[in-house]
Amino acid sequence: MTRIFVGGLLAVSLAIVSGCGHGSNRSTTNVTTTTTGQELTDLKAALDAGAISPDEYEKKRKAILKRKE
Repeated sequence: MTRIFVGGLLAVSLAIVSGCGHGSNRSTTNVTTTTTGQELTDLKAALDAGAISPDEYEKKRKAILKRKE
């Protein structure tokens, strides 16, 4: 009986704690540590490996260069 009570209490406590901090005051920060050159190198490697098409390569390359202006 005590185990059921403790287990239930633990479950309720976890539910309450997991709900904390999920208000409307959230902020998200994206940090990119990859350089433009590295992104372009990786993109070219994906093209050379056949992972992306030439059209995809051009679209993504232009997006990377535009983002860094």
